[in-house]
Amino acid sequence: MTPHNGAQMGDFAKTVLMPGDPLRSKFIAEEFLENPRLVNEVRNILGYTGTYKGIPVSVMASGMGMPSIGIYSYELYQYYGVENIVRIGSAGSYVERLNVRDVVLAESAYSDSTFALKTSGATEKTMYPSEELNAIIMSKADELGINCKKAVVHSSDAFYTTPNVGGWQDIREQTGTECVEMESFALFHNANMLNKRAACILTISDSFCTNEVLSAEDRQNSFREMMRLALESAIAF
Repeated sequence: MTPHNGAQMGDFAKTVLMPGDPLRSKFIAEEFLENPRLVNEVRNILGYTGTYKGIPVSVMASGMGMPSIGIYSYELYQYYGVENIVRIGSAGSYVERLNVRDVVLAESAYSDSTFALKTSGATEKTMYPSEELNAIIMSKADELGINCKKAVVHSSDAFYTTPNVGGWQDIREQTGTECVEMESFALFHNANMLNKRAACILTISDSFCTNEVLSAEDRQNSFREMMRLALESAIAF
C-alpha cells in the first residue's frame, strides 16, 4: 500500500483506464466490467478491477490536474506493476476541426508546467505517448467505426485565468495546440521516465470556437464511445 492507494500488489491489472472523476470510474466499472471489485477508495479515488471480455482490466480515477494524476500514475507504475495507463477524459477545443462530442487521441502534450522539471529535471515542454498504444487505439477505432481524430493537446495548470495573461487564441497560435485539458503531460512524463506506456483518449466537451458546451448528462452519454474504444484497445495491448 501507499499513502494514497490502499490496494495490495496484484490488485491492479497490467492496464488501467484513468478518468478524472471517481464517479466516472465507478460508472465504467459497473457498466462495462465483468465482476468488478473495489480495490481502492482512499480519498474517494475509486479504483476497480474486473474483466472485459474475459481479460483483466482496471479503472481508477486520477483526480484533476497534473499533481494529482502525477501521484496516482507514478504509484501504479512503480509500486503496482501496471504497464499501461490510458487517460480517458474531456477537453475543450481550440480549433474548428474538433467539434463537441468528437473523440480525440493525443499525439503529444504541450505544457509550460514545471511538473517534469520538478519530478526529474526534464526541461522539455512537449511529452509524447506510446507510439505502440496509439497505433492499437487507432486500429481499434477503425474496427469500431469510430472517427478518432489525432490532435496536439495543451495540458494546462490553470482552469481559470485573468485577461492579462493572454487568451486561448494566443496559446493556440504560440504552441500549435488544438485542445486543452489538465493531465496528459504529467502522465506521459511519468510513463517515459519509468519505461512504461501511456496514452490519452479525450472527448471534446466544449468548444472555445463555437461556445457549445455539453451538459453533465450529455457528457456521460457522449463519453460511452470513448469508453468503448479504450476498453477494446486495453484488451489488445
